[in-house]
Amino acid sequence: MTAEFSLRQMLPTDESRLKEIAALSFSRLMGFFAVHSLFSEAGQVLVMEVHGTVVGFAKLIDFQVVGSKFGCVLWIAVHPDFRRKGVANALTTGGIRRLKHDSAKAVFASAQRQNTVVLTVLSRSGFRRIGFLELRQLFGWRVFQFYRSIWLAPGEVVLIHY
Repeated sequence: MTAEFSLRQMLPTDESRLKEIAALSFSRLMGFFAVHSLFSEAGQVLVMEVHGTVVGFAKLIDFQVVGSKFGCVLWIAVHPDFRRKGVANALTTGGIRRLKHDSAKAVFASAQRQNTVVLTVLSRSGFRRIGFLELRQLFGWRVFQFYRSIWLAPGEVVLIHY
């Protein structure tokens, strides 16, 4: 990625552009949930911009389970004109850094099983798949609280970054 890209916190003036990127990146149903999440008070949103134009975003949340703080990269989206330029990777690694700086013990993400593009981006950023049994070892029976915290949808796999 070149120096023309910069990572920053979302501003109120980014709203229309973020809605546009979400509409271009997700199905109508998932786009609805993404936009609702972006503008909720929970968590934070990182945006990537080039020459003053927002080209992608990542929604980050943190949560507590079993007395420990964790983070989650909840949504990642990049405008189609800027895909395959390292934007999603930079948003992901920036999100991991931010969440760990804010004391997250581990960072999670989830993706549809068949979404090989997102799974590849997450893998390159150091995430690995984690199954139910390993999650249950980590959280005990509060694993269902964990699933609710990260908005796990049917057909998704969970990934972890320590």
